Amino acid sequence: MEEKEMNNFQWIWHYAKAYRKHLWLALIFLLLNAALIVVNPLLSGKLVDVVIDQQKTEWLLPFLVVMIAVTLIRTVIRYSYQILFERVGQNTLFVLRQDMYKKLQELDFDFFNHTRVGDIMARMTGDTDAIRHFVSWVIYNILECIIWFVLAMGVMFTLSVPLTLAMLVITPLIYFFTVKMSKEAHPVFFEIRESFARLNSMVEENIGGNRVVKAFTREQYELDKFSHHNEDYKAKNMASANVSATYLPWLDLFAGSLTLISLALGGLLVIHQQMTLGDLIAFNGFLWMLNMPMRMSGWLINDVQRFSAACIKIRQMLNTKPQIPITTHPEEVLIHGDVEFDHVSFHFSDDPKNNVLSDISFSIHPGQTIGILGETGSGKTTLVNLVARFYDPTSGTVKIDGKDAKSYPVRQLRENIAMVMQDIFLFSNTIEENIAFGNPTADAPYIREMARIADADLFISKMPDGYSTIIGERGVGLSGGQKQRISLARALAKNPAILILDDTTSAVDMETESKIQQELTRLTTEKTTFIIAHRISSVREADVILMMEKGRIVEKGTHEELVAKKGAYYEVYQKQLGLAISRDEVTG
Repeated sequence: MEEKEMNNFQWIWHYAKAYRKHLWLALIFLLLNAALIVVNPLLSGKLVDVVIDQQKTEWLLPFLVVMIAVTLIRTVIRYSYQILFERVGQNTLFVLRQDMYKKLQELDFDFFNHTRVGDIMARMTGDTDAIRHFVSWVIYNILECIIWFVLAMGVMFTLSVPLTLAMLVITPLIYFFTVKMSKEAHPVFFEIRESFARLNSMVEENIGGNRVVKAFTREQYELDKFSHHNEDYKAKNMASANVSATYLPWLDLFAGSLTLISLALGGLLVIHQQMTLGDLIAFNGFLWMLNMPMRMSGWLINDVQRFSAACIKIRQMLNTKPQIPITTHPEEVLIHGDVEFDHVSFHFSDDPKNNVLSDISFSIHPGQTIGILGETGSGKTTLVNLVARFYDPTSGTVKIDGKDAKSYPVRQLRENIAMVMQDIFLFSNTIEENIAFGNPTADAPYIREMARIADADLFISKMPDGYSTIIGERGVGLSGGQKQRISLARALAKNPAILILDDTTSAVDMETESKIQQELTRLTTEKTTFIIAHRISSVREADVILMMEKGRIVEKGTHEELVAKKGAYYEVYQKQLGLAISRDEVTG
């Protein structure tokens, strides 16, 4: 059966069935516990009829010993199957979380562009816990309620048919209110889950941007925003409480009415000698086995609906197909670094009418450097993202070593590419481990050499624990230039065939930038290097420079060729020299 055709119960069984031995043992214990439940109420009735009414006192001690023994055995058995179900729930949750995290590693940029971080965290925490709760607690409670109800009705019929039939009159009413509650609870719990995801996203964003909030003194604005989301979450939970408040009192009323029926009608039957007093006491001893399922039905419905809402969101994520499938190849793929863009255009999937890149064509060979300039939003970063196949072009072809980039297994392709991204991310780990992230086998001298080339060795060596210094989350505590240099060292340590530097030295001074460029020139003689920059000084030595505007290449050539053209590149060059000569003045 296809995964998408499974209902939620079949789907979770797909995870739980690996622990079926635990479940079978737990089920045997549950049935044994149910069988022992009938002993004490029946013996209570016998105590009245035999010991009290017939004065056979010699039976008192055996009856009491059996009742105490049954109670102790039942306690041990119930504890055992509760532990077994909890073990299955925890193991199921472990495997499910593993699958979810693996899926996150497979999903591409397009998914993360359109999915809130808070929504992902809600799936990884609250939703998974709702599933664990269902497997560990709800399932055995549902089974208990069904078995107890059926067993109690069967024994009660043997004690008094008229009294049992009177009890059954209540059952259709309970069923009616249970179905009504289930239908109303389902959408409410889905809304609760969505509201929780929005609340998570807002808090995560605030924590990540706490410095900006304080810098602009917007604490009160953030408090008001949080209050709005918090109020919405409370309102959704209150809606759930209102559903419970509407139906649970009725379910409790009907469950409680069983005692009244038993006492009133049962008393009349005893008076008319249609049943013994002991049978009535035994009958009343089974009432809780009817009461409990009826009272629990409402709460169990809530838990089942919470489980269903959680399954919907988790299964949506697990069923999401990456636009760029992750494939593996047994053999190592060696790339030399020839890159060619052949009439490449690209637009995002949610905005097909607006091309981010239009008709891009150029080629570059190993050992060459290509510089890319352009105003913000001109498509520079998107262009290099196509090289690493973070996206695929919507038309045209990106070729690596003369082959369509799509023909390479994604992971093997990216093994040959290193990027220093515009949005620098450092892990909360040692500096050494951050630099060795793309090359875990790198030794300390090699890591230090890469840091030296990135002009990071000096400031790292002055830190409290040197390369063993643990940096804060996302590099908190480091300056922008320090983070850029560590990020550059991380890319260099990978020793890739293709090196992509996206605005890598924007936060360092001109002198430091010059040192880094000199070192890079010596290191990248056999690498294909992409440099995205805003400074002419960062790209003037490149073999080819692309000047981009609105997703198009408007000029292409070396620094000298582009200056000689006196076009868009020349205008930027003059402005950065401090000579504000407009393009119109030059051409006019």
